[in-house]
Amino acid sequence: MNDIRNYIEDKILSFVETPGQYIGGEWNSVTKKNGDVAVTFALAFPDTYAIGMSHLGMQIIYGLLNERDDTACERVFAPWPDMEDALRSHNIPLYSLETFKPLKNFDIVGFSLQYEMLYTNVLNMLDLAKIPLRRQERTEEDPLIIAGGPLAFTPEPMSDFIDIFFVGDGEDKLPQFIECFKAIKQTKRLSRKERIIELVKDLNNLYAPSLYHVTYNSDGIIKRVEPKMAGVPSVVRGASVSNLDKTYFPENLVVPFVKTIHDRISVEVMRGCTQGCRFCQAGMTKRPNRIRSVDTNLKLAEDCYLNTGHEEISLGALSISDYPHLEELMRRMGVIFNKNNVNISFPSLRISDQLANFPSHLNTVRKSSLTLAPEAATTRLRKVINKDISNEDLFDGVREAYKEGWNLVKLYFMVGLPTETDDDVEEIADLAYKVSSLRKEVKGSYGNVNVAIAPFVPKAHTPFQWEPMVTLERINDIKRTVMSKIRRRNIRIKFHKPERSILEGIFARGDRRLGSVILEAWRGGCKFDAWDEYFDYHKWSGAFKRTGIDEQFYLFRNRNEDENLPWDHISSGTMKQFLIDERKRAFEQKYTPDCFVTGCPDCGACARSRHYVKAC
Repeated sequence: MNDIRNYIEDKILSFVETPGQYIGGEWNSVTKKNGDVAVTFALAFPDTYAIGMSHLGMQIIYGLLNERDDTACERVFAPWPDMEDALRSHNIPLYSLETFKPLKNFDIVGFSLQYEMLYTNVLNMLDLAKIPLRRQERTEEDPLIIAGGPLAFTPEPMSDFIDIFFVGDGEDKLPQFIECFKAIKQTKRLSRKERIIELVKDLNNLYAPSLYHVTYNSDGIIKRVEPKMAGVPSVVRGASVSNLDKTYFPENLVVPFVKTIHDRISVEVMRGCTQGCRFCQAGMTKRPNRIRSVDTNLKLAEDCYLNTGHEEISLGALSISDYPHLEELMRRMGVIFNKNNVNISFPSLRISDQLANFPSHLNTVRKSSLTLAPEAATTRLRKVINKDISNEDLFDGVREAYKEGWNLVKLYFMVGLPTETDDDVEEIADLAYKVSSLRKEVKGSYGNVNVAIAPFVPKAHTPFQWEPMVTLERINDIKRTVMSKIRRRNIRIKFHKPERSILEGIFARGDRRLGSVILEAWRGGCKFDAWDEYFDYHKWSGAFKRTGIDEQFYLFRNRNEDENLPWDHISSGTMKQFLIDERKRAFEQKYTPDCFVTGCPDCGACARSRHYVKAC
């Protein structure tokens, strides 16, 4: 390993951008002698160091595993193309940051799958590591390739390349996985296939594609997905931590030496969301709400600050406004951190009748921007998506923010939603104008408004999983309409790349036949597809043509509610019937109240539901 490090430092680092991202050794990073541990685990993030090191999940898993005396967890990120070219030209395999150990020499390589546009990066990293891409081609000498994160709930598109998907929360189940793996490694002489079977039978949140047989009807729709043997679950249930106060959280966060996307501490104050937005996969798969107490959050924030020196703390949750003790938490954090000029920030705020109170609670040092997500601009469409907000609450909150010194408001919208009309689209521009004008009422000049617009992508495990996606032509028409209506220089529009959304729409509800497309696209040069400078829709279109896979089959057809969907054998606990009922309510334009403060809608995700089945 030292030979690799010396070679890279002497021959490569001076010729690549931001060399500090490739050498490790950061504050609070952990280096163990591999000979002193029973299990070696490479934690792989298939995007840049700057993005991966900003991801709280990476920090949690890294700290969780390294607290174990029997495990060495080391990190690896997707190298930027200049570093990739250098590794290939010098025949250096992809290595870990902690010990410069080649990935192929680890026991386990675990990928974090956060976004469909990272799929080709997974293949690129495996290839750089000299690990066979397809699981069927791996031998006894190759590491076990696992994957977790949100996309483990829709694993089929990557099923050709991943040995085992780890579904759901990792804090409780991942240590159990390590224990099982260690026992198998130390006491049983099993083949690679036998090890996978043993692990899947021991832990009910593991999905191994090789252990399931998929058949199709003549029209291409899945006929069934069924286990190949007894003891393998027909439905894999995602793991879910029950008590966030007792759940592991890293207090010694790794502090990068180079600039990352978010140079700050992130404290997860609450997990889950029961607002019930019908487009939101995270809100449906991460139920129920689990709360960290104010005391626990304060202790974590203070310990992380003392161990890192970061000057900003972000309070994280899917819907931070729904944290029931937010006012008390902000008040007590102000007492602790204001004297040190530590900034307290939120990812975004939910629009409600309480929004007007939040600006005064945000005792932040820097008032950069206020982020709000109306998602839809009209009341009718908000009823369809179950976004129970009003313009009056939005305006009251923005008005108070302007009074408290904010000048920039960020608004997030989706277009192409089910039942959307031209009136719904045009109202986006009108709403942006009204928000900008509110500052003139308060301060005498127009406020700056950044409007981010993304095409709606139907997601699995949501009430809209059966809906066709809007066409590329319609998305471009919407884009032109909105752009043509904005003439105030204080209002800026950022439109998510339509072609990328189309591709995301294919994989978000894809089956395992798409693996051939991903492989072909990677062979054609696709990588870093989430980055504008590297995304090439024409290359992807070519890959679909060469593999004979019809894109429209996944995008534009209406799915029947009784259709066997490619993810029906993966469960978060939320029932399919609940999603069907919510779909009906969407087209009836009926709100479903938040069960966190009202009655139970019987979604199946928690013990309040009549149909709740506790995960083992």
